[in-house]
Amino acid sequence: MTTVGAVFRPQNAPERLRPVARGAEAAGLDELWLWEDCFLESGIASAAAALAWTERLRVGVGLLPVPLRNAALTAMEAATLHRLFPGRVTLAVGHGVQEWMGQVGARAESPLTLLREHLAALRALLGGESVSTDGRYVRLDAVALDYPPHGAAPVLSGATGPRTLRLSGEAADGSVLVAGTGPHGVRRARELIDEGRTAAGRADAHRVVVYLLAATGPDAAERLRGELAAKKDGEAFGVAGDAAAVADAVERLAEAGADSVILEPTADEPDTEAFVRFTAERVRPLVAR
Repeated sequence: MTTVGAVFRPQNAPERLRPVARGAEAAGLDELWLWEDCFLESGIASAAAALAWTERLRVGVGLLPVPLRNAALTAMEAATLHRLFPGRVTLAVGHGVQEWMGQVGARAESPLTLLREHLAALRALLGGESVSTDGRYVRLDAVALDYPPHGAAPVLSGATGPRTLRLSGEAADGSVLVAGTGPHGVRRARELIDEGRTAAGRADAHRVVVYLLAATGPDAAERLRGELAAKKDGEAFGVAGDAAAVADAVERLAEAGADSVILEPTADEPDTEAFVRFTAERVRPLVAR
């Protein structure tokens, strides 16, 4: 089953989140996703608020940049959310934008090594294990959570390049692909993820989440062109148009291997609440389950 969600971009002021989250739940949106972009809004604080303001809405954070975070603290925050809102939380971690990491003095010499170590520690802690590790970046001495999640607490990884995609298949429970990734990119990502899974001997499910840049309304095509022009990589894949056009793009990504397609509005989207309703009420019914 393909889930369809929408992003609350942090270019919106934090106080805009409450009506958007409540509107998303009322409209029956599958998932609302948040970002922890520097230096806009906290992913964890925003997720906790959105979850508390709603009763059924599932909330994802894609992603938490690991250079900013101690693995034990990430595990504590994630476990708290899972205990408070079971079955409604999805968290992804990733390298973060290296320029931003440099601005705060947290840029790692080997982002891949840091992500690998963070993923291993985080998944073990959320699984209720006591963790001792002396890695290049992650160092823990007999750390265990007093309140680990009661059930499964999957950890996803943001991934773009081949090495990170393979690592995500090896060490994460799912992958988040950036907007601009088209069907060919999703298929190639699945191949690389599967290479990592095979190398690690993993046979469990691996969820692939893809952001789809989307615009609707009279100026949709112009806004989409402007957003895609700013992308530095990827296939520059996006969609502008009515619900049928957007649903067709969602299904193309799903057929390529996406389990969840999250519609990402343009940064200049004039009405985020309307975009969320459009996603839930007009696009979602047209996507084959």
